[in-house]
Amino acid sequence: MRSVRRLAVALAALGALGAAALPASADAPQQYKEYVALGDSWSADVTVLGIDSRYAPSGCAQSSWNYPKQVAAALAVPVFRDATCGAATTEHLTAEQDVNVFPLIATGVNTPQFDRLTAGTDLVTLGIGGNDAGLAGAVTGCINLLPHPVGRSCKETWTAEDGSDLMSAQIAAVGPKVKAAVEGIKKRSPKARILLVDYMAGAVPDRGCYPYVQIWNQDLMWFGARLKELNGVLAKAAADTGVELVDTYSGSTGHDVCQASGTKWVEGVLPLSTNPPGLAVPFHPNRLGADHQARTVLTAVRNR
Repeated sequence: MRSVRRLAVALAALGALGAAALPASADAPQQYKEYVALGDSWSADVTVLGIDSRYAPSGCAQSSWNYPKQVAAALAVPVFRDATCGAATTEHLTAEQDVNVFPLIATGVNTPQFDRLTAGTDLVTLGIGGNDAGLAGAVTGCINLLPHPVGRSCKETWTAEDGSDLMSAQIAAVGPKVKAAVEGIKKRSPKARILLVDYMAGAVPDRGCYPYVQIWNQDLMWFGARLKELNGVLAKAAADTGVELVDTYSGSTGHDVCQASGTKWVEGVLPLSTNPPGLAVPFHPNRLGADHQARTVLTAVRNR
């Protein structure tokens, strides 16, 4: 028995030495304590039914399944604030946003999104820029219920007399605004890890599907090209400010508005969805899209 005890003590000592030789956090993911989500409707993953107003006014139309909430739950962060809001621009990071949209249903004023940041914030996601460029609003001008040429092409509308693309000019102007936003986050939350989240491939430059989506093919492809262009501006802003870009675009190709229900991650013109079933906000992520965003953000967070 004595020899057995000696062997056990020796093995325990060897085990302790081995453990001491390894870094204590070799495989342990960082535990974040305070996560703040900032951004527009593609981060709020806006919805029509079942609006979640726990973190922002109902007029922001946050869904209960948006990617910030999924990320917060997966990381089990003790403190979480979701400031994301439909129609937000970079201006609304430092200024309040009136979101009185529909009386008794979608109302309120969203305080400046940066108000949710503190010196203790250690994780921030930011998804913004589409509304600054005017790209989100432009898509409504692309809708044509009748086939070409009965109607007006939004691509032609956004083409200047010299042939230049007016939307491209507005997209280029987004870069400095996003970089200023990132610097504002750094100033308020100097310890925070900042992830800049881009936009999914809701439309692509090489495919249209009229009349399945009631936007002429040339216009949907134009929109897809501008969306990709905006993501390029966001990628450069991330590189210039030294923060991480979360690429949700690459993994979402093949899930654009032209796909069938169950495959598409972004809804088309018709305000209906099967994911979840019911009314939807046109040209915005559905639940499947939000799930993809959440997976992609979580992969980025955990792969550091």
